[in-house]
Amino acid sequence: LSIKCYFNYLMIMRKVTTKLFALYLPQFHQIPENDKFWGKGFTDWVSVKNAKPIFDGHNQPKVPLNENYYDLSNEECVEWQAKLAYDHGIYGFAVYHYWFNNKQNILTRPAEILRDSKIVNVKYFYIWDNNNWKRSWSNVKGNDWAPSAENSNKTGPSILIPYILGEENDWENHYNYLRKHFKSDNYEKNDNKPIFAIISYSNEMYNMCQFWNKLAKKDGFDGLYFIVMRGRSNEKLQWASKYTYQPHYVSFWKKSLLQKAIERIFPFMKKTQSEARFFDYDQVWQSIIKQSEKDKDKTIINCAFVDYDDSPRRGATKSSIFKGATPEKFKKYFKQLLELNEDQGKEYLFITAWNEWGEGAFIEPDEINKMSYLDAIKEVVHEINK
Repeated sequence: LSIKCYFNYLMIMRKVTTKLFALYLPQFHQIPENDKFWGKGFTDWVSVKNAKPIFDGHNQPKVPLNENYYDLSNEECVEWQAKLAYDHGIYGFAVYHYWFNNKQNILTRPAEILRDSKIVNVKYFYIWDNNNWKRSWSNVKGNDWAPSAENSNKTGPSILIPYILGEENDWENHYNYLRKHFKSDNYEKNDNKPIFAIISYSNEMYNMCQFWNKLAKKDGFDGLYFIVMRGRSNEKLQWASKYTYQPHYVSFWKKSLLQKAIERIFPFMKKTQSEARFFDYDQVWQSIIKQSEKDKDKTIINCAFVDYDDSPRRGATKSSIFKGATPEKFKKYFKQLLELNEDQGKEYLFITAWNEWGEGAFIEPDEINKMSYLDAIKEVVHEINK
């Protein structure tokens, strides 16, 4: 009887061990670069407010609860976000890092607030978006930014800010900026290794990462805990601690060989560049669950997503829109993924995203769903803890 009681006690005391990190966009504060490129006072809120519905029942523009178009240069706003996240089971923020080169490191204010705050309960780490910052013209390969924000006549350079990896002196300069973050108690470490994620990993970055490991060890760490965006080029990358992907990068977005062959033979069947792409919310989530069941390796981090609709940035003709999302569906699929994560003994689970309003991927409260998505996360964590 005592053994049975002890077992029941252990079951009652079981807690979710997975750390939930929501991807966090620091775009929502004014910076000189945005003023120069897109107009005085531009932030991503401009694209969000200017969004238009492109079909019947399309929920655009999306409006934050109580029209809270916050300013992330404000310390109180960031600390409010941190408390809201913590109260709903979010362990931390994975903050996008925009270090382009030695002269241009932008959108730094929110992470610096998280770094220096004495009252936030969440952790954070950086995800380095190491790409050129481009204008989103149709003739610019890689359309990374927001056509709806473009108010010029397509004049000027296509590359607004160049990404330059540089050499050892540049790497050291970059690390010296990161050092203060790494040393913050609020910055997430794994086995005394500050976490640092890289979106666009390339083979030439290997030397930089090893160089940073040496610098980190001089600072009293056991190196850095690298995470790289999952892709064909790094599937066998052994020195990186983890691999990851966001839902909108998974393979079902890619055309099959059969589809490519059909389009080559019958060009009229090819979808034009001027059409929005639509995806079924349930099918996407089912694909994520199925893939995650296969990815038992602990070096692969699973990633949940809330919703996706980038029409505020891409406009009616170049957007990708998921149909069928509801808080109830999200709760069901998120619970499956979190339970799977727990069963596989994985330490982290990412969520796309905390506040990607321009891509319709946010768990912050809005005027239609209120707190439903945040409440869903909190309820799932509570249910698994029972």
